Amino acid sequence: MDGSAARLMQCHHFDAHRCRSCSLLALPHAEQVDGKLAHVRALLDPVGRPEWLPPVVGAERAFRNKAKMVVAGTVEAPTLGILARDDRGVGGRGVDLRDCPLYSDRVHAALELLAGFVTTARLTPYDVPTRRGELKHLLVTEAPSGALMVRFVLRSTESLPRLRKHLPALLEAMADVGLRAELVSANLQPDHKAVLEGDDEVVLHGETLTMTVNGIDLHLRTRSFFQTNTEVAAQLYRQARSWVDELAADAREVWDLYCGVGGFALHLAAPGRRVVGVEVSPEAILSARASADERGVDGVEFLTEDAAAWAVRQDHAADLVVVNPPRRGIGTALADWLEHSSASWVLYSSCNAETLARDLASMPSWRPVRAQLLDMFPHTPHYEVLVLLRREGPGDKMPTDG
Repeated sequence: MDGSAARLMQCHHFDAHRCRSCSLLALPHAEQVDGKLAHVRALLDPVGRPEWLPPVVGAERAFRNKAKMVVAGTVEAPTLGILARDDRGVGGRGVDLRDCPLYSDRVHAALELLAGFVTTARLTPYDVPTRRGELKHLLVTEAPSGALMVRFVLRSTESLPRLRKHLPALLEAMADVGLRAELVSANLQPDHKAVLEGDDEVVLHGETLTMTVNGIDLHLRTRSFFQTNTEVAAQLYRQARSWVDELAADAREVWDLYCGVGGFALHLAAPGRRVVGVEVSPEAILSARASADERGVDGVEFLTEDAAAWAVRQDHAADLVVVNPPRRGIGTALADWLEHSSASWVLYSSCNAETLARDLASMPSWRPVRAQLLDMFPHTPHYEVLVLLRREGPGDKMPTDG
């Protein structure tokens, strides 16, 4: 059987070479996962040969909860998708990807309405070569409930009055086809550079988008980070909770560094366990505190701080430290602190195994004892890996059942 016959997700944009973002799409999904597992094992097995759990594999299509669409074309005929590059490598012409199979039918329907809204509200698409226009990106996030967050990334405030004027009609049109926008905003990004969004946000409707994961409501504000694959993220949190619960008395105090809106911290909260979540984003901490208050959980605290700077200032370490850093990893300062701290366990969730391996090289006292690949980003070389690290010492071992 050839690769195309084995593929479950077909994409006419990929086949026509209009979009090759899903660079592994020509491979059957099982082969993609095998290749990712081989890659991460080559990086981690030499460090400690952990016990590998079977990879977590989710849906092959309609799994992505966030659409990041470049807006191009004209007011009358906008494109939502990516920019094609010319022979010089300069992006300019828009490639419309409203029907991209990574997104659900609900997101497809929302993108169709939003394309019409560009015309109705006269939101001039930003033209990269000439540096003219107003609307740069449309960002749509879908919650498990089907509710949506919609963000317009604008060059300036010029089109805000028209956006506000026509927004009620957009919300009504969405409701007519069974769509509900819980949160709508305009982000201002005036610079001509490859940056998705700016620092200023104008909320136009609602306050948060509720992402319910494993029965826990996580409240996303406009710039909150959340994993792009909700199904696999739910399994990530469940696996983390399972491993930490096995440690029992060895994990009475837990720090969740880079905690975001509290996904790990709220899943790890339990009677007799103190959990501290630390995140630099004030918006994310507001959301995390709201979720904790709604659940009525005790022993959970959230702090707005730079996670690494906060940790290195403490006069003691938690029993277990959770780190879920961006792609650049935890960096030398936090790695050095962990190496010399009194912590017994580290739970490291990484979206970049290369920087994970580099961080582990700076922490020679730590060994991976359990690991799991999570195929968070199908059809690309990227993946998430969850690793339980134990400080190496005589007699150290994982708890056994019973």
